Amino acid sequence: MSDTEQTTGQLSPAEAAELIAAGTQLVDVRRPYEFEAGRIAGARNIEINELTAAAESISREQPLIFYCRGGNRSQMAAQAFREAGYDAHHVSGGIQAWVEAGQPLEPDGGEVRAPLPPTA
Repeated sequence: MSDTEQTTGQLSPAEAAELIAAGTQLVDVRRPYEFEAGRIAGARNIEINELTAAAESISREQPLIFYCRGGNRSQMAAQAFREAGYDAHHVSGGIQAWVEAGQPLEPDGGEVRAPLPPTA
């Protein structure tokens, strides 16, 4: 792990892929329609607004990686979970960086969908 990762929980797509292959918990904090359009294999979708309520269902016994579209939501999630004692990380640049690095999405033909504007 890099020095940056040690202090911020930030992972490159390649670093994240290695940990995911080793069985790390993976949480996509995007909205369900974003998740359905394209996701990293093995991810569990817990929208960022639902994380607090779902925290008890996330194991403290193994590392945890969060990701979102561009990295902002997942960075906040990782920081909060690190402060709560989890071994939490996030993918720098989000799923966009993941795809740009040549990493696969599921389902086949999956895409990174932009978030919809909030409804009034």
